Amino acid sequence: MGKPTLGNPQNTIEILQKYEFNFQKKFGQNFLIDTHVLDKIIRAADITKDDMVLEIGPGIGTMTQYLAEAAGKVTAVEIDKNLIPILSDTLSTYENVTIINEDVLKLDLRKIVDEENGGRPIKVVANLPYYITTPIIMGLFENHVPLESITVMVQKEVADRMQTGPGNKDYGALSLAVQYYAEPYIVANVPPNCFMPRPKVGSAVIRLTRHGKAPVEVKDEKLMFDVIRASFNQRRKTLANGLNNSDKITFSKEIITQAIERLGHGGSVRGETLSLEEFAQLSNDLIGIAKTYLEETS
Repeated sequence: MGKPTLGNPQNTIEILQKYEFNFQKKFGQNFLIDTHVLDKIIRAADITKDDMVLEIGPGIGTMTQYLAEAAGKVTAVEIDKNLIPILSDTLSTYENVTIINEDVLKLDLRKIVDEENGGRPIKVVANLPYYITTPIIMGLFENHVPLESITVMVQKEVADRMQTGPGNKDYGALSLAVQYYAEPYIVANVPPNCFMPRPKVGSAVIRLTRHGKAPVEVKDEKLMFDVIRASFNQRRKTLANGLNNSDKITFSKEIITQAIERLGHGGSVRGETLSLEEFAQLSNDLIGIAKTYLEETS
């Protein structure tokens, strides 16, 4: 195995010139050029030789080199075919790296974890393209990919959103979803000058440690997330209106009103003031009340 050679601007520029690589705006490419930040990410992800790491968007292999040094096995998924020859070059000395040229959202990651890691939980580490951060993270959780943690570089604003609570302007469906599945912790804030090209916004490294057991008990996970999405779709509206207007929520107005009343905040409560526990209670009550109605009318 070689030592990491990328991570400083000079070496990155040399590789890009050698391959006459052009940044693709559509893939949101911003390569890390700060070795201190790379070290921080690897430390925060707590990687050992027992770990298999999935890296999403390896770019030219900057972080992949660091991951390959620390982990037992690295699977790197890169969508841009123009980067594949570069990765083959920069990672040529590492025998524990597999490169997959695919869109990560279309991959069966559970199958990969089964085949490559015997179904044991993996660690996900990535410098994520900002335009697609939420679908990638939610895809990992909702498809129940076996994982211990996700340590990712995201837009600062998105990191804040993931760890905030009720009543905050950044609080929304993403906050609740992330906190249902994991414990979020912001590791470091990263300024634009740590990337090439420089993004227009600040970034942050956030670590999401998967809960062993969900923090709330839910009868129907999908229903709870439909309720959450409906209540944040129109932030200015009351929770009752949000649920009544949603084509995903099929309960009658009467059932919705009763379930909301049970929360004890009054009928004009808005979704943004409810905690995860209250959303769990609300979705469980909707099911319970509907069942009672059915029994009474049959």
